[in-house]
Amino acid sequence: MALPRMFFGWRVVGAAFTLAMFAWGISFYGPPIYLQVLHTSRGWPVSVVSGAISAHFLLGAAVVANLAALHRRFGLVAVTRAGALFTAVGLLGWAFAAAPWQLYLAAPVSGAGWALTSGAALNAMVSPWFARRRPAALGMAFNGASMGGVIFSPLWVVLIASLGFHAAAGMVAASVIGVTWVLSRLYLSRTPASMNLLPDGDLAPQQVGPAEAAPRGTDAAALRNPWRDRRFLTLAAATTFGFVAQVGLVAHLFSLLVPTLGAGGAGLTMGGVTVCAVGGRSLLGAVMPPGADRRVVTAANAGMQAIGSVVLLCAGSSVPLLLFGCALFGLGLGNSTSLPPLIAQAEFRSADVARVVGLVTAISQAGYAFAPAAFGLLRDLGATGFSINEGILPFAAAALVQLASAGALLLRPKSAKTASHAPQRLC
Repeated sequence: MALPRMFFGWRVVGAAFTLAMFAWGISFYGPPIYLQVLHTSRGWPVSVVSGAISAHFLLGAAVVANLAALHRRFGLVAVTRAGALFTAVGLLGWAFAAAPWQLYLAAPVSGAGWALTSGAALNAMVSPWFARRRPAALGMAFNGASMGGVIFSPLWVVLIASLGFHAAAGMVAASVIGVTWVLSRLYLSRTPASMNLLPDGDLAPQQVGPAEAAPRGTDAAALRNPWRDRRFLTLAAATTFGFVAQVGLVAHLFSLLVPTLGAGGAGLTMGGVTVCAVGGRSLLGAVMPPGADRRVVTAANAGMQAIGSVVLLCAGSSVPLLLFGCALFGLGLGNSTSLPPLIAQAEFRSADVARVVGLVTAISQAGYAFAPAAFGLLRDLGATGFSINEGILPFAAAALVQLASAGALLLRPKSAKTASHAPQRLC
């Protein structure tokens, strides 16, 4: 008896997982390593390099706002391959920059690559294949982002120490192009319609029962003007605050840990932070009850990260406290990406969810783009030599901004629906 074939959509999820691993490993978890290397080997100021990282994310935000139009005009495969090329060329620009100003030429290129291969791009790859099981599929794909940190944070340290920044960047650049070309040809070039398939692998159109329906705010108020809708404003503010704290701290955490843990230990710790992100997302997906107030859950997640930042602030050179603070911070890292779209699904009409998620994503990306530069300036203000003392102001700022994120979530209007209409897995 022949075994049933796996639904092709799950193979697309696997491809998206792998592409996310490269995208985040190079363009999100890579810049903290680049900052340390460029500061120590070339003597460039932290604030200057972190300013280039901000430019990288800011240009990425500008591109991602037009990603849907690019997909319509050029197709998913061509745009994804272009993202890999931009990522590779931008990475080489960072590695071969001979003067700080050249980083600001590389940043727009690497930022474009990040926009074309990161969050919104993963959604475009996976969403056509799933309806009922879309949250689970997206959660699996986004776990590739966390795996990028697990693998690339220590890998960058090893490659740069053994080969040098130039050769390490060349090797990774070639790899991302090769992997993207193959996976896009095998998996992204197909659609459910081209294979005579229905979303979720259904064999025929079917009525979805209440127990398996995706949550949708069918009785929620219509979103007429998002800029006057308290549901939208509080969600956008909370998401932006959360990402400002996370991106700002991630951009500098590696170099702040190096004086105490060494480059190898700091790289392993950064990988451990992303292991905690996978674990935190999986744990929450398993234990969060169907009727949970998602705003309260997300606020608690931000509060946990704020506690982690306070622990880092108080740790000094204590290795156990540094590791504990990193673990608390990491446990909330993955949930910060997964939870805001689920809040939108619960509070807004199904017809408005895509618009809300797109706007919130664009606003938060534009906001967190400035975080690396801002945190770099805080480091310079608190610096007493290149030591953990530089982290006092950044850790304090991260804690305060995370608390602001939690507060914004709890400012929702009383009429906002936050309970899920059905059990919903995050991973």
